[in-house]
Amino acid sequence: MAEYRVKSYLSCDGQGLIPLVLTGNLPVSHQYAVFPGFCDVHVHLREPGFSYKETIASGTAAAARGGYTAVCPMPNLNPVPDSSEHLALQEALIAQQARIRVYPYGAITRGEKGEALAELAALAPRVAAFSDDGHGVQSDEMMRRAMETAKGLGKLIVAHCEDNRLLHGGYIHDGAYARAHGHAGICSESEWGQIKRDLDLVRETGCGYHVCHISAKESVELIREAKREGLNVSCETGPHYLVLDETDLQEEGRFKMNPPLRSPADREALLEGILDGTIDCIATDHAPHSAPEKARGLKGSAFGIVGLETAFPVLYTKLVLPGILPLQKLLDLLVYNPRRRFGLPLAEDDYSLWDLDAEYTVDPADFLSQGRATPFAGWQVRGKCLATVCGGKLVYQAAP
Repeated sequence: MAEYRVKSYLSCDGQGLIPLVLTGNLPVSHQYAVFPGFCDVHVHLREPGFSYKETIASGTAAAARGGYTAVCPMPNLNPVPDSSEHLALQEALIAQQARIRVYPYGAITRGEKGEALAELAALAPRVAAFSDDGHGVQSDEMMRRAMETAKGLGKLIVAHCEDNRLLHGGYIHDGAYARAHGHAGICSESEWGQIKRDLDLVRETGCGYHVCHISAKESVELIREAKREGLNVSCETGPHYLVLDETDLQEEGRFKMNPPLRSPADREALLEGILDGTIDCIATDHAPHSAPEKARGLKGSAFGIVGLETAFPVLYTKLVLPGILPLQKLLDLLVYNPRRRFGLPLAEDDYSLWDLDAEYTVDPADFLSQGRATPFAGWQVRGKCLATVCGGKLVYQAAP
């Protein structure tokens, strides 16, 4: 294995890049950097219950390869972590398999069915936040009760916003591509309408509230106005929503995710939200599935793509290098903001080493994740993770 010795690196206080001096078998002409460990507050590690899609071992290996030292796995598992007993099963797997720091979510409702609250008080000391990700909480009263309880426990409600009444069997954005190719569309209001409802409930309850994977321009504006009002709200979007839109769709399952890729205007609004601080975090929504589940085209494939191993290279290549997004701003979105919002620690011995000039082709066959479905397959990107350290322990090192 190659050996890298770092004499100085990026400060963990967010003050900017410090010149980096390396020794080892590395190109002298390249630019190198060490970044504090990235933190993804929205991933799917699929265990317990769905180890044929991903395991905690493979998912955290993929995260380490992407420069992440902390992830928060969503609770759409079997069993759902809606009780102390069910959460303990997940915690045991994390203790046995995880390469990096893993902070699980607790469910908002039992079984994520939206019918009765989960054991929120019992879960609170052991989870990052509460979410029914994969499902919108359809009942106004249930969401109100969840927010009131979560506020008393000092925990965020992290909402997958989706109004089931407006889906009508859709599976891609209800836009030009869907109309041109005869696909059933998902309207943007199915997302932003539930955000609007939830913001009204935040006004009533004072609960801390975070919105998952926003994709629509209306969602950005609603959250922008809520922040101006002083509400305790935050949100995230994914790398794919920032660099792709419906004009990039192909008739393949690797372009199917929920929410879907929307219009160019939506993508531009998301970029504006990133730059003006409306959007707090970039989270991958890393959602691995088996190959057969993603081989059924746009209509028949499961929702979800993988993203932990491509997030930084794609964002660095498509946003930082063209001058759209400053590197320090990207680090805020990947490192500091998610930890600050969720109350997660940043250890000085959590970091990753990058060759920022290494150029290569994204090849899913090389992924450490069990999932292979990515819209970025075949892309030429710059920025290669050479090593990741978590808790002072080397958890990933690239082949020399």
